[in-house]
Amino acid sequence: MARIAGVNIPTGKRVEIALRYIHGIGPKFSKEICAKCSIPAERRVNQLTDAEVLQIRETIDRDYTVEGDLRREVQTNIKRLMDLGCYRGLRHRKGLPVRGQRTHTNARTRKGKAVPIAGKKKATK
Repeated sequence: MARIAGVNIPTGKRVEIALRYIHGIGPKFSKEICAKCSIPAERRVNQLTDAEVLQIRETIDRDYTVEGDLRREVQTNIKRLMDLGCYRGLRHRKGLPVRGQRTHTNARTRKGKAVPIAGKKKATK
């Protein structure tokens, strides 16, 4: 099992797919990394040599912000918005959608489980 950027990469998968298990690396960056390290697209992780794994690890460390550093950076940005008191910061603070989505219905991911209103009963016919 290869360990890159503190993440255990699955061995049976293609390198291009396996790199996506690292937070901060998606389809575009995984293709870019494979191209920089000159690894063919059909190569599997268990077929990589130690030198290739080391080369991938060094490329990621040098050129990309991933895992802990990326999470820390994102949290710092959110905290900055909240401290400024701007609209986006207030939305983060209240736990509501930040990017203009509707909240009358939906938005359950941000708002959490629906809480029933005390004393309100269904209207009968």
